Amino acid sequence: MKITRLFVFFFFFILSETKAQSTDSANVEENKTQFKIGINYNSNLNYYGRTDSLRSSGFFPLAELWFTPQFYINAAPIFVNNKIQRFEYAGTVATVGYQFNANNKWFGNLYALKPFYKSNSTLVQSALKAQGGASITWLNSVLNLTVGGDIKFSDKTDYGASAGLDHIVRLPFEDESVFVIDPSAYIYAGTQQFSETYYKKSKFLFFPGSQQQVSETSARFNILAYEFSVPLIYAKNRFQLSATPSYIIPQNLISVPGRPDLSERGKETFYLALGAKLTL
Repeated sequence: MKITRLFVFFFFFILSETKAQSTDSANVEENKTQFKIGINYNSNLNYYGRTDSLRSSGFFPLAELWFTPQFYINAAPIFVNNKIQRFEYAGTVATVGYQFNANNKWFGNLYALKPFYKSNSTLVQSALKAQGGASITWLNSVLNLTVGGDIKFSDKTDYGASAGLDHIVRLPFEDESVFVIDPSAYIYAGTQQFSETYYKKSKFLFFPGSQQQVSETSARFNILAYEFSVPLIYAKNRFQLSATPSYIIPQNLISVPGRPDLSERGKETFYLALGAKLTL
């Protein structure tokens, strides 16, 4: 059985960056180009709870250029660390995006990203060739509601959708800094295209038959995971720190009987994302 895997951790990276930007107290000044640099860490790289066998962690230096308060481009080199690879460069992901905030009632984000992985990259998301997506959040004082969708391109095309609830708590301080707590719950769904080859035994009446190789292709749109997280953001002037503890519960893992090497690896997982950002 051959499975086309689209393990795209960067979706979560884009989502966390969008949340941080929407709650950042140091907003981009109108019509002023700004350059931001940062560093991000993820303790357990995963795609909706699915991981490789090495349980890799990742470092992501980030450079962002904001042409306006809405339009941005960024680039993030990816460095992987596990028991075999020690801080090894795996490739770079470039993103172009557009964000908007309508009267603090609607927050939206559109993005397109292009990975540039090394040809020998062992990252489980290295099958990805491009991805685009959009999300919109209804902001209110009780619960923010977010819905989103994405399309992923590799040898085949997969579609994803997400929905979530969160509640932002802002704690301003006298030194003009702010601390933000954002408890969140999300559900993720999408297709997982794969082709399955197996042997089917045919027979006629009581006569023994022969084995015939049969190939089938399917595209299933399923729930992929449930995730609970508590993003924590501290911002002062042009500096921002973030920490996001998360617990993810994968669903509908693809399993190949007798072939654990071809089956998806995944289990309920706690992971921690850390970040720091400076606006120059």
